[in-house]
Amino acid sequence: MKKELIQELFEKFENACYIYEGVECWSARELQNILGYTKWENFSKVVDKAKTACEISGVAVSNHFPDVRKMVDIGSGTQRPVEDVALTRYACYLVAQNGDPAKSEVAFAQTYFAVQTRKQEMIEQRLLDVARVSAREKLSKSENKLSGIIYERGVDDKGFAIIRSKGDAALFGGFSTNDMKHKLKVPDGKPLADFLPTLTIKAKDFATELTSHNVVEKDLKGNEKISKEHIENNFAVRNMLHERGVKPELLPPSEDASKLKRKLEGDEKKIVKDAKKKN
Repeated sequence: MKKELIQELFEKFENACYIYEGVECWSARELQNILGYTKWENFSKVVDKAKTACEISGVAVSNHFPDVRKMVDIGSGTQRPVEDVALTRYACYLVAQNGDPAKSEVAFAQTYFAVQTRKQEMIEQRLLDVARVSAREKLSKSENKLSGIIYERGVDDKGFAIIRSKGDAALFGGFSTNDMKHKLKVPDGKPLADFLPTLTIKAKDFATELTSHNVVEKDLKGNEKISKEHIENNFAVRNMLHERGVKPELLPPSEDASKLKRKLEGDEKKIVKDAKKKN
């Protein structure tokens, strides 16, 4: 495919994108012309195949192929409404995959939307990674805060470790911290929280914040009373999760948060470096 044609098709796809209900979309009617289909009847069959592929993959068709109406010129300055479909980036990818590969426009679209969809997936994954690392850092701060509060009330570092472990047992349905580390295959010397999914990290953080608050509000002192408070708070958080069908001890492990943080920091340095090169 000639560079001139590639550039032309690239610009057509980029310019055809519009925002529908806050989401990037392409008009099926417009995409029909860009992909080299002269008749809507033929192209609508391709769209139907793409919808079927979407449904088979377990993705809600209505989220990616919403029916819309658009006005088209019919001459003499008049218009009439016609049926159309707002195609998300993923929907366009499926349409291209089900199009006629003999058409150079379809071949280009298959690559274009595959790459663009992958970029979007990478962005979404990065946002999830950032959220998990942030949650892990927040939990560390909450635990340091609780440790400082209870230290002034007669609990040393060893006592804090025991209280935290009892809290874990309450949150994880009887599984101790070491039990969970073994269950999730956490390497020796690494903290359990580094391998917990974001939801569980936030659950531990919430229980820890509750304990910090109540220790001060109730003026609790000593290992026994503070330990009882922390256990009750973790039980309360567990019950809330259980009511929503979530059992923390059954959730699979996630990537080491400390490694994930280093990876994100490395990516940020690379972005800054690349930006400087462009300038």
